[in-house]
Amino acid sequence: MASKHVDVLIIGAGLSGIGAAYHLKKNCPDKTYALLEGRQAIGGTWDLFRYPGIRSDSDMYTLGYSFKPWTDYSKIIADGSTIRDYIQETARENGIDKKISFGRKVTSANWDSSKAQWVTTVQNVGSGETETWTSSFVISCTGYYNYDAGYRPEFPGEKSFKGTIIHPQHWPENLDYSGKKVVVIGSGATAVTLVPAMTDKAAHVTMLQRSPTYVASIPQNDLISQGLRRFLPEMAVYRLGRTRNLGLQMGVYNLSMTRPKVVRRILLGQVRAQVGKDFDMKHFTPQYNPWEERLCAVPNGDLFKVLRKGKASVVTDHIDSFTANGIKLKSGQELEADIIITATGLDLQLMGGMNLSVDGKAFDAPKAMNYKGIMFEDLPNFGMIFGYTNASWTLKADISSEFICRLLKRMDKTGARQVMPHNNDPTVTQEPFVAMRSGYIQRAAGKLPRQGNKAPWRIYMNYALDLAMLRFKGIDDGVLQFSNPQPKTSAKAAKAAA
Repeated sequence: MASKHVDVLIIGAGLSGIGAAYHLKKNCPDKTYALLEGRQAIGGTWDLFRYPGIRSDSDMYTLGYSFKPWTDYSKIIADGSTIRDYIQETARENGIDKKISFGRKVTSANWDSSKAQWVTTVQNVGSGETETWTSSFVISCTGYYNYDAGYRPEFPGEKSFKGTIIHPQHWPENLDYSGKKVVVIGSGATAVTLVPAMTDKAAHVTMLQRSPTYVASIPQNDLISQGLRRFLPEMAVYRLGRTRNLGLQMGVYNLSMTRPKVVRRILLGQVRAQVGKDFDMKHFTPQYNPWEERLCAVPNGDLFKVLRKGKASVVTDHIDSFTANGIKLKSGQELEADIIITATGLDLQLMGGMNLSVDGKAFDAPKAMNYKGIMFEDLPNFGMIFGYTNASWTLKADISSEFICRLLKRMDKTGARQVMPHNNDPTVTQEPFVAMRSGYIQRAAGKLPRQGNKAPWRIYMNYALDLAMLRFKGIDDGVLQFSNPQPKTSAKAAKAAA
């Protein structure tokens, strides 16, 4: 099959990919682009996950795009289908949906210095055929986990269990859990979402956790924005809400870093007020400080409400083995279950698992430092969209895409065909890419790139700092190397020219 060429190839048609395409279309309208999506739908995470209650764990002012207002102020924490509709609507409104090739899984990409272009190998999932795409620049918008399978540890005695075992990433369509006893293994965002959502039909839902997580209740409705709509344009209301919630996010995170005991006391006090004085607080009292792992948010305290009503319960213990009728714990207690849900996390995977190379030599991303949270050390014309772990993903995705557009315009202006960050500072030392102790981060430490101990190699996870660096700071920082590699000539041609 003949190769296809575009100026910019975007991999992934989820929240990040559609956003990157919008910024590219707005800021670099002369650039041709295409999106390759391995699945058959727009939406990424918000189309893949279909378990009961699936929702954002960030408010929609900051999870929404900077350029498209979120207008449903009764759903500041939005359900998955509504977020998916929002992403799809963005694609349709801007003609981005017409630029997507679905069922295209990228397997490898090689940078050809002689032509100053990427040669990307793509598998057509439907036909099994291999396609080749060439481009001057590649933007990876594939998220940070493996879409094919989640993290799923093997438990002793699984085969003896007579009921159904489900991982939330592969939720069975039309699963009937009416009148069933359900055990959800996990304590993260997925678990605290599933537990209250399934109490509508289940006989009882138990959240089984090895250790507690910080859980905060936040309002579902935004009465302030609803009132402002009567006086201000929609975009103005959206930006005010976005600024307000961004300030709150940064304030809570910074206070957690500087005064962890204060934040811990506030969070635990909030839980105590909602679950009642007779509830055993050990189930919501983590052994770590706030924001050493991601904070879980529950709208209007829905998790605490079902616990207080007795529709659900929390057990903190370790699994000894599965049994025919449920789970036996290390303490000797046995939890009866008809359905066991393994909300045990994600399998981290960057760039969709594709193999990268430069002039045929494999590029080892885990050994490279990341530049400004976007590019890789000594990797030409390649950007990766990676959002925040301590705030909404889209905040960083938006300004990262803007930065890439600025970079492309700078290359056009100077005639450079190749750009890559290169470290010339011997005082830069390498550190882990993400400074969080969450299990899924620790399991993937060997798969992640590195960051440096100072800018521009340091990843701050701070929107204010990133905004200044990515939107306003000059492109030429002495780290980015611009060049214009010339096509290689054969020995015969070189001799003739001489």
